[in-house]
Amino acid sequence: MVTLEQLAAGRGWGISCISMNREDIKGFFASREQLDMADYLTLDYYLECVGDIEVALAHFCSEQSTAQWQRVGHDEDFRPKHGAKVISLTVEGELEALSYPIHHAATGPIHACRLTIAHPHRNFGTKIPNLLSAVCGEGVFFTPGVPVVKLLDIGFPESYLNAFDGPKFGIDGIRDLLHAYNRPIFFGVVKPNIGLSPDDFAEIARQSWLGGLDIAKDDEMLADVDWSTLIERSHALADARRSAERETGEPKIYLANVTDEVDRLIEQHDIAVSNGANALLVNALPVGLSAVRMLAKHTKVPLIGHFPFIAAFSRMEKYGVHSRVMTKLQRLAGLDSIIMPGFGSRMMTPEDEVKENIQECLQEFGHIRRSLPVPGGSDSALTLEGVYRKVGSVDFGFVPGRGIFGHPMGPKAGAKSIRQAWEAIEQGIELETYAVGRPELQVMVDGANGK
Repeated sequence: MVTLEQLAAGRGWGISCISMNREDIKGFFASREQLDMADYLTLDYYLECVGDIEVALAHFCSEQSTAQWQRVGHDEDFRPKHGAKVISLTVEGELEALSYPIHHAATGPIHACRLTIAHPHRNFGTKIPNLLSAVCGEGVFFTPGVPVVKLLDIGFPESYLNAFDGPKFGIDGIRDLLHAYNRPIFFGVVKPNIGLSPDDFAEIARQSWLGGLDIAKDDEMLADVDWSTLIERSHALADARRSAERETGEPKIYLANVTDEVDRLIEQHDIAVSNGANALLVNALPVGLSAVRMLAKHTKVPLIGHFPFIAAFSRMEKYGVHSRVMTKLQRLAGLDSIIMPGFGSRMMTPEDEVKENIQECLQEFGHIRRSLPVPGGSDSALTLEGVYRKVGSVDFGFVPGRGIFGHPMGPKAGAKSIRQAWEAIEQGIELETYAVGRPELQVMVDGANGK
């Protein structure tokens, strides 16, 4: 391991990929003590550098901030005010080859590095598209001598967070709407995912609410389509929700998917809410985080995000953007709840990464309210306890699809099996024992045991 301090002491690191003199390089290195950190975001990266490490990192900082820091024929230097600066560096060692076969022009030894950069947020302001353009845009992923990049985390000073409203409801607001405390929030994805006629869809959802589900939701694939328009579906589902509320005496939520072109989002929101949808689903990354922020300012009901497109950013271990970054930005943009890849092999996400994303929803984040984390993926009554133990608290949403709507006895029984599984957890009774005399849960246990 080699640190920033050792590098600064003059240790050489091979061949420069592009000529840059040592005085130029110094403008892109600093210590925290030299900076007013309230003026900077901190960016944690994993990089694989080719050639001279200091030169590569100087280019990496330059490309994402000042690029050319002075005009020809002018005595000026924008680096002190606008330059991104390396404030921490660990060189993990030399590699025989890049982790991925990326075509590049640099030559020299390859080193794996972890570093923290202080980037002045005055460069882009409190605008998420401009922030992303800087910290994971062209300048970052097309830097000479740095072919492998992964943005691992972003740290925000309180002065920056103060410009954002964050979630309007968050965990506590959703609990208040549902009168659901001291337990997980139980979601269900109405299946099949591409949707049924509005009336058939509504009856399936009503049955699940009667069985004990809190939130019946559109699949993220189902939005405003010819065979189930948002107008017709939201009207039918609102009627079914009110019927279930009268029958159970419990508040329920219909979560309507309003994902669409950005210029239709407000219209879709207004249609769904006026028809009785009392929460909205949006595929946050496909529509864009700025669109999410716009919706969050406009809405009077909880706004819940789904995770399409996130694997394209995050799945490669050493390249792209870590999913925790996108979770943090979704919370910043105003999502009251964030559905994310969950536990188990189905979602192909390491358990530690799932836990990190859950923590990003729950941890202290200035004045920003906590978002309800919803780790999902092939869940049922049989997986509830495992998810609960891994989350470590009741502050999560549990979102089966087939585990409710593919239940052999129907969606009402599927939802009831989830509530029975939670009762077993509360009472500290083994699931197989608690299933005796409870056919909804018993059929799930029997299926798992091959009976």
